[in-house]
Amino acid sequence: MPNKYFSFKEFTIFQDKSSFKVGTDGVLLGAIAEVSNVKRILDIGTGTGLISIMLAQRSDSQIVSIEPDEESFKQASDNVSRCRWNRRILVINTDLQNYFPGSEKFDLVITNPPYFNDSLKNPDPRKSLARHNDSLSSDELLTGVSRLLENNGRLQLILPYVEGNVFIADARKYGLYCNSILKIRPLPTSNIKRLILAFSNQRLKPTEKFLTIEHGERHDFTEEYINLTKDYYLKF
Repeated sequence: MPNKYFSFKEFTIFQDKSSFKVGTDGVLLGAIAEVSNVKRILDIGTGTGLISIMLAQRSDSQIVSIEPDEESFKQASDNVSRCRWNRRILVINTDLQNYFPGSEKFDLVITNPPYFNDSLKNPDPRKSLARHNDSLSSDELLTGVSRLLENNGRLQLILPYVEGNVFIADARKYGLYCNSILKIRPLPTSNIKRLILAFSNQRLKPTEKFLTIEHGERHDFTEEYINLTKDYYLKF
């Protein structure tokens, strides 16, 4: 059973009521997302509020965090209210399909989305919706992003390797092009497990980088992983 809360250097995330727990994917995305010159951020499916709080720690941006699950929304709201950047984070109980903020646009849209298509679903319907794309398909995500992204804004997200490559192709149909790819593997000998992808409306040759999390032994973390997350994890 996951811990009731997860303590970081500058904040604490309670997660006992959220359907989406603190994990490596969210921490990596929050640590890597490009926030320079970003005034407004939209965090889609904020879960516990982790990514929004991480981005608030390392930027001066105004952040809107949307979450459709009511219990997760309440927990994210509580986590945000306890952090010292709470005045810059607005948590809203809605899904992307029903979020219409008028003329408001965002410089950065970020998400750690549901991505399991055909795998066995969790019997808990809340957990199932958090991990399967029945609640937010790629087309629905890309439609919403196209509607809410500033003309020169960026979409950044993390996906498994196969799903990420499919998403790159899907995004082109919406005028969004992959500009950077971070390929993540757990160990030096592992296959690529995750991709952190950045998209914009500019057709650029994507830059490609690699990140290895551990050297070989459990918790024997690489220097690059430590440098990325040391502002957050207590153990670093």
